[in-house]
Amino acid sequence: MKFIKHIALILLLTFSLQAREQVNVNFSNLAIDDFVKLVAKITHKNILMNYKINGSVNLVSSVPIYDDELMGMLVSVLQSKGYSLVRNGSYYEVVRSSEVARSNADVIKPNQKVSGSLMVTQAIKVEGENVDIIAAKIRYLISKTAKLMTLKESNTILITDYPKNIETIKKIIKDIQRTNNSIVKLIYIKHADAGKIQARLLDISKSIFNPKIASDKVNIIFDENINGLIVIGNKKNVAKIEDLAKKLDVESNVSRTVEVYSLKNSDVKNVIKTLKEIISDKTYKGLTTKPNISSNEEINAIIAVADPEMLKGIKVIIDALDKEKYQVYVQARIININKNNAESLGIKYGFAAGDVSASGLYAMSANFGDANLQNLASTQIINYLGAIGSGAKSALALGATLDFLQSHGASKTISNPSILCVNNKQSSIYVGKTISIISGATTNAVSGVTNNYKRENIGLTLRIKPRVSSNDKVTLDVEASLENILSADAAGQPVTSKQEVKTQAILRSGESIIIGGLVKSLDRKTKTKVPLLGDIPLIGDYLFASTETIKEQDNLVVILTPYVIDKSEELSKLQRDLGVLSSVQKEYNEKIFKKITSKKNEKTQKSTEPAVHVKGVY
Repeated sequence: MKFIKHIALILLLTFSLQAREQVNVNFSNLAIDDFVKLVAKITHKNILMNYKINGSVNLVSSVPIYDDELMGMLVSVLQSKGYSLVRNGSYYEVVRSSEVARSNADVIKPNQKVSGSLMVTQAIKVEGENVDIIAAKIRYLISKTAKLMTLKESNTILITDYPKNIETIKKIIKDIQRTNNSIVKLIYIKHADAGKIQARLLDISKSIFNPKIASDKVNIIFDENINGLIVIGNKKNVAKIEDLAKKLDVESNVSRTVEVYSLKNSDVKNVIKTLKEIISDKTYKGLTTKPNISSNEEINAIIAVADPEMLKGIKVIIDALDKEKYQVYVQARIININKNNAESLGIKYGFAAGDVSASGLYAMSANFGDANLQNLASTQIINYLGAIGSGAKSALALGATLDFLQSHGASKTISNPSILCVNNKQSSIYVGKTISIISGATTNAVSGVTNNYKRENIGLTLRIKPRVSSNDKVTLDVEASLENILSADAAGQPVTSKQEVKTQAILRSGESIIIGGLVKSLDRKTKTKVPLLGDIPLIGDYLFASTETIKEQDNLVVILTPYVIDKSEELSKLQRDLGVLSSVQKEYNEKIFKKITSKKNEKTQKSTEPAVHVKGVY
C-alpha cells in the first residue's frame, strides 16, 4: 500500500513538471533509497548507488519548492549519513564523503566562483601572507569531511569542500590580505644620526601602535650605509612614522672632540690593536657615533676622535693598558756537580750529598741552616733578610750548601748570569761556545774539494717567561737546553748530544728553584804506581802499577731566584740589597762552615779515643 502511494506521488509530480517548476513535496518516513529514486526521477539524473544507506527522510513543506533544489536536499541527506554525490560523466555516484577528493570531484579553476551543491576542488592563491598561517586561521570553516592542504612552493591552499564553504573561505582570506597590505618606505636622514632616530621611533611606535595586532605592527630598520631608515607596515602607520622622522631630523649640537693620549709604559702598536678589537666588537647606532682611532709610532701616542662621553671610556681603557708593567729580575747560577765527589763529601761530613737532584740539594741544605740565626749572623744579616724577601733565609742555606760543595772540589760554577724580564715576555740566557761543523763540500777543477761550514752553538740555553700574579708571587715558565760534544766520528766531525727540560713553577719573590736532570756521563782512567818502582821501564807498568777506569757523572744544575719589581725605581735598590746580601752570604758561610767542621771534629775525636777499663776491687 505504501509503495502504491509513492508511485502515485511520482506520477502526480511528473504530470506537473516543467523547466524549474515549483512543486509541492510533502512526505513522511520516506526511505533514503526511495528518496534517491524520487530525486533521480524528478531531476532526470542517473544516480549510482553502491551502498545500502539506512534511514528515512521527513519533509514538511508549507510552500512550493523548485525541482532543482531537490538535488541539494539529497546531498544534505547523504552528508548527514557520511556520504556525498560526485559527477562521473553522465551520471552521479554516491560515495563516502571522506573519499570525494579521490573520486574525481570537479576541479574549478582558480579565481572562479563556485556554485552548486556537490563537493568540488579548487586552488586558492594566498598573497602577502604565509600560507600555513592562513590555513590555520580558516581551517575551522571547512566541513567535517573536507580535505585541505597547503603548497608552500606556490603559497597556495588546495581544498575539496562544498561550494558554499569554499566561497566563505575565499572571502575571509581576501579580507585578511586586505588588512595586511603592507608597504615599504625608505626614509633618508639628512642632519641627525639615523641610529639614534631609529631608537626614538621604536619607543614611540610601541606607544601609538599595538604590536599584538599584526595589521598595526611597524618594523623600523636602520641602514648605516645610507644613514637612513627602512619602514615596513600599512600605509597609514608608515606615513605617521615618516612624519615623526622628519620632525626629529635636526642637526645635533654635540660636537666630536679630538684627544691625543701619549703612552708612557706600553707600545702603541699593542694598545691600538686592543682598542680596535673593542671598538669593532661593539654595536653603534650610526656612523657618527663610532669613534675613530689611529696611532703615531713616532711619539708613541693614540689619537681618538669621538664625542666627549665616549672619549672618557676610551681614556679609562688606555689608562688600564698603559700601567707600568711588572719586571722580574732573575738571578741564575749554573753549577756542574760531580756525583762521585759529592758522595765522598757526604760520607766524610755525615750528610747525604750523593743526590744532587733538586730534592737532594734541598735535603742537604738542611744541614746548613740554623733555626737561631741571631747566634750565627750579625745584625746586618738579620736586617737584610727582611729587606730581600721571605725566601732569603732558605736562600742563605742553599747558597751555603753550593759554596761548600765548590770549596771541597765537588762542584764548579760555570756561570752566574742575571737577566731582567718584562712581565709576560720571554727572555733568554746562553752560556757556551760556537763550533764549526762541515755542512757540505764543493768540488772545483782548480782548487779541488772545498768544505762548507756552518756555525753551531754548543752549551746551555735558558729561556724564562715570568707571569706576575701579585707583588710577591710570580709564575716562571722555564726551558733549559744543554748541548755537549761527546766525541768525533771517523770524518772528524763532532758528535753532540742535547738535553732539554721544560717546567713551570710558582715562587715568592726571593725564593729559589733548582732545575736538574741535565746529566753528562764520562769514563775517567786513573793510574796508580809504587814510587820509583813504578817508573822502571818495561816491568814497572806490569809489576808495580795499575790502571783503573772510573765512571763519573756530572750533573748540571740551574738555580733561579726571581725578584718582583713593580716600579722601575726599585731596581736600583734591589741591586744594592743583592750586593749586601752577597757579603752577608760570605759571613754566613764562614760561621756555618765553622760550625759543621767543629761537629765533624768532635765526632772524629770520639771515634778515635781509646776505651778506658777500670779494674774493680773486691
